[in-house]
Amino acid sequence: MTEKKHSILKISSIIILVVSVALFTGTGLLYNSIPEQIKIFADETKIINLPLKEVTISVLPETKVIPGGRSVGVRMDVKGVLVVGLEEITTETGHSVNPGLDAGLEIGDKILSINNEPVESPEEVKAVVNEQMGQIRLKISRRGEILHFKVLPVKAKKDGLYKIGVWVRDKTAGLGTLTFYDPSSKSFGALGHAITDPDTGHLLPVEAGELLSANVESVKHGAAGIPGEIRGIFYEEDDPLGDLRINTNYGIFGSFYAPAVNPFYTEPIAIGYQNQIKEGPAWMLTTVDGNKMGKYSINIDKVNRQLKPGTKGMIITVTDPRLLKKTGGIVQGMSGSPIIQNNKLVGAVTHVFVNDPLKGYGIFIEWMLQQTDQVSNVD
Repeated sequence: MTEKKHSILKISSIIILVVSVALFTGTGLLYNSIPEQIKIFADETKIINLPLKEVTISVLPETKVIPGGRSVGVRMDVKGVLVVGLEEITTETGHSVNPGLDAGLEIGDKILSINNEPVESPEEVKAVVNEQMGQIRLKISRRGEILHFKVLPVKAKKDGLYKIGVWVRDKTAGLGTLTFYDPSSKSFGALGHAITDPDTGHLLPVEAGELLSANVESVKHGAAGIPGEIRGIFYEEDDPLGDLRINTNYGIFGSFYAPAVNPFYTEPIAIGYQNQIKEGPAWMLTTVDGNKMGKYSINIDKVNRQLKPGTKGMIITVTDPRLLKKTGGIVQGMSGSPIIQNNKLVGAVTHVFVNDPLKGYGIFIEWMLQQTDQVSNVD
């Protein structure tokens, strides 16, 4: 009996020790997880009870911006020269080779220099390769990593030029929608998602770029399985709207040359953060006819609360008969269209449901606003 009691006491001691260690570890983790500083916005209410640690709480001023809604053209030069394809070259002897592929080049690589000479266009690549007429050294950027390759160009039978077997380009252009303009900083945000290379799917880093006025010429109706599209033209290229500085996963950003105007909101309106968004009616601003902006009714079907940035914070449905008649729902080119609820800018349209063009995703405006801090840091 004594041995049995001793065994029970031993087991109990072990259990108490394990629980104590767990509580101590949990408390330490909780303590370390509490930030040194907490920021809240002036139009939010927070109840904070932190008995374990002193923190600094900063109340940020209310942010107000002019909503966008106008169609804009995007003209962008990428850093370096982008490899968008690889091809075999038929030589004068009739052999088919691909020097670039054999050396290790991949689609999506950016050629920064050849023989230590920076290249910024396909024409420069062509000129340097043919001037050398021998082995060349390439400096490549691949997914943020700098790599070096040696490639031996071959003389093509077709035109007698030396080639390395890659298709390259240095520019991209497209149509989208302005999301907001901040009068205090002159910064803007548009699209709500990244500009990616259509051939590689990679995000394109900006070397230089501009935002241009655009005119919607026609709209291809959207249908289940067949996304619609806004078709437009750029104009006033000699008088661009703004300077495009950065391309991020949450939109494109830069600075306007002159103040932006909105026919529906002549004065800046407040930002609505995700905790303030409710399921129910809202408005979308977009342009689907010439350069005439429209205000259309939508419904916010679902709000996906997020702790980190993402482009699918809301699910929306187009309910306005005028927009449904004109476009069939959400179409390509509407990306960046502002979402307004309770007279606050709460987000922007980012994607359409391919099998249901009435529905789409929206990004929370707070994620886009975070990116504008980077604009002033870009040289």
